[in-house]
Amino acid sequence: MAELTDTDIRERVRERYAAAASAVAENTASGCCGAAEAIAGCGPDIASTDKHGNEVFGVALYDAEGDAAPKAAVEASLGCGVPTAVADLHEGETVLDLGSGAGADVLISARRVGATGRAIGLDMTDEMLELARANAAGAGVENVEFVKGYIEEIPLPEASVDVVISNCVINLAADKRRVLAETARVLKPGGRFAVSDVIADAEMDEATRADMQEWTGCIAGALTEDEFRRALSDAGLTDVEIRETHRVHEHASSAIVRARKPQS
Repeated sequence: MAELTDTDIRERVRERYAAAASAVAENTASGCCGAAEAIAGCGPDIASTDKHGNEVFGVALYDAEGDAAPKAAVEASLGCGVPTAVADLHEGETVLDLGSGAGADVLISARRVGATGRAIGLDMTDEMLELARANAAGAGVENVEFVKGYIEEIPLPEASVDVVISNCVINLAADKRRVLAETARVLKPGGRFAVSDVIADAEMDEATRADMQEWTGCIAGALTEDEFRRALSDAGLTDVEIRETHRVHEHASSAIVRARKPQS
């Protein structure tokens, strides 16, 4: 089999999330079921559970944190954590969510930063952007913006955001070092990085890493903890903290990853 290019990986990831967004939109419009049920019907590579049936992705992780966003947005989450719970957001800040999906974390952030702040969602998938904008409109949240683009090429000016969050998306990128370099570029001096992501065990086997279904399921493309620390440091970020939250696979865990851009 020919080796997958970065473009191949990006397109397969896009197809997966487009299918999930379309399923949510179609099922919600027809009234036959909610967002969580629609996603569950998309196939095994979009499952919210591990092979033992434990809920390791999606709505089950939010608890009370999800009360700040519309139910439909939270139920459509495919993330492996809740980055807003550890981002320490403040009134008036500008927050960027990489791979914002249906918009749950953007809408939670928007309420935290208030009318004087701003929450921006970045996603490459038209279907997800449409779903997120509909969720924002339905919630009456105005201090939000959803932008189309790639997380490897963030379409924002240098030093323009206070906080970058993400929920199980960086591991999907083929060039994660570029994502982190772009993150450092758009952060203001002193800005914060707070994401939920999958961290691979150092001994993850090559068969798992090569499996594209697992890649689009947030596992095969994941960095190890040491690799993530090095990539953050190389991007110029400091005060790196990586804390495991729960297992998502026999070879990987979800973790909270935090760092900071130096003041000078």
